[in-house]
Amino acid sequence: MPPGFADAVNDVPAVLALLNARRSNEVLLSMGPKYGIHTTDAIGVSMADMKSIAKLVGKDHDRALSLWSTGGYEARTVAALTDDATKVTMKQMDAWCRDFDNWAICDTVCFNLFDRTPNAWKMVDRWAGSKGEFVKRAAFALLWSLALHDKAAPDELFIHGLELVAREANDDRNFVTKAIAMSMRAIGRRNEVLAQATLDLAAQLLSADDRSSQRLGRTAWKELTPSKA
Repeated sequence: MPPGFADAVNDVPAVLALLNARRSNEVLLSMGPKYGIHTTDAIGVSMADMKSIAKLVGKDHDRALSLWSTGGYEARTVAALTDDATKVTMKQMDAWCRDFDNWAICDTVCFNLFDRTPNAWKMVDRWAGSKGEFVKRAAFALLWSLALHDKAAPDELFIHGLELVAREANDDRNFVTKAIAMSMRAIGRRNEVLAQATLDLAAQLLSADDRSSQRLGRTAWKELTPSKA
């Protein structure tokens, strides 16, 4: 049994100690230049190591809340990987979303926790019109994740998601447009009905007046149109 394991299950300091034992200056220095992860509170632990620690300590909602409150990038990542989605409230989702300061923590939370919560679809609507760049990214990262993971969701939910895309497509902020583009691709690849709906939207965006919409339209059209080769 690894040192500290017994305490780490429910003890936040022990989880932080496990993270500190895996810290790497090389990882820390590469986060911005290599991966575009810009945050002021990181110690340099690889995602592989964070996933390993999360698996080691297991799920615990209260511990996840405490880890998140530390403010550390790695601690928050482990919090997202170990929280109990059934206990996550809309209030918690709003609070965590307001804390997002880079694409990596935003996407990690959306893809590993928020998309499994009972209120996931409500939050897509709630955040899609936000003025905050990472809050708005969260809306479309969550839509993207739901398109990949929510196998039981009816097409109507994704049609509504495409309506949100159409409404917000003129937002030219980098982290927003990337999430919107990926949500369109994921929706378009669910089935033939949604593929056609996404292509219809792409054609609409191609004729828009702003470059952001046009770029999203071109990307979706290229990725979802069958190759003639």
